[in-house]
Amino acid sequence: MIQQSSPGVTPSAADVLRERCAGRLPDTLEDLAGPAHGLVELPLHVAWSGLRFYDLDRPRQCMSLYRTVLTEGQRADITAFLNRDLLLAQWPRMRTMISRHVRDAWEAAFPELQHRASPAA
Repeated sequence: MIQQSSPGVTPSAADVLRERCAGRLPDTLEDLAGPAHGLVELPLHVAWSGLRFYDLDRPRQCMSLYRTVLTEGQRADITAFLNRDLLLAQWPRMRTMISRHVRDAWEAAFPELQHRASPAA
């Protein structure tokens, strides 16, 4: 939750975005039951601008799908389209492709992601 130090203090935009992202997180990474291979079609409310079909067996398309779902997806989308093992494998690179508030929310909730972060990132 956003902590306000005194009445009337408005939280920063970053705090609001981080809180919004945190509210969409699954309870555990084991809840990520999405496919690990094959063709995936994202619904319009997630992929509202651009590509909607992704081949998870093509690394760039898989990375693009994950970035889109992490950024635009609601909790049900995240658990339906993301796969725990793929997320863990891609996280060191993925974390550099998403916004800071998304990255911070995921790493705060799931320390195993933070431990996978490369030292240079």
